[in-house]
Amino acid sequence: MALLKIARMGHPVLIRPAEPVTDPTAPEIRRLVADMAETMEDAQGIGLAAPQVHVPLRLFVWRGGAGNVIALINPQVEPVGEETETAWEGCLSIPGLRGSVTRPARIRFRGVDIAGKPMEGEAAGLTARVIQHENDHLDGVLYPMRMTDFALFGFTEELARAAAAARAPQEDAP
Repeated sequence: MALLKIARMGHPVLIRPAEPVTDPTAPEIRRLVADMAETMEDAQGIGLAAPQVHVPLRLFVWRGGAGNVIALINPQVEPVGEETETAWEGCLSIPGLRGSVTRPARIRFRGVDIAGKPMEGEAAGLTARVIQHENDHLDGVLYPMRMTDFALFGFTEELARAAAAARAPQEDAP
């Protein structure tokens, strides 16, 4: 396995649609998935899409609830219901920044795994957010493109400092 170079915002591979994987069982796809998993873990991420490692193919990996890495190839993702959730997101391709993004609260996903077997399921919470975020990468969409309020976008350190200051007791309070 090898650590792969992560493309950063501004690289053309991140803003164009990825191509379908023609043979999910090919040895090079297995190797890519293993390298992506290692790269994601090394970067302390919870998801990574192939375009983020300069490979314009429709696949991504994410860390499952038990800490295991799951790969989804040629995914299709759709919302379940009308409910949305707003939460902070970051991205390995946009290091040091965070933004508040609204997404569907529940999703249904389908695709295939590295054995070529169909995979499908529903997800909510953080898992739904990660799947949607990574799937966006396959369509050339970065999370800032989904933002509606850029007052809720900034450097991670500054946002943490502002949040800590907001929680601190006011010195001038009676």
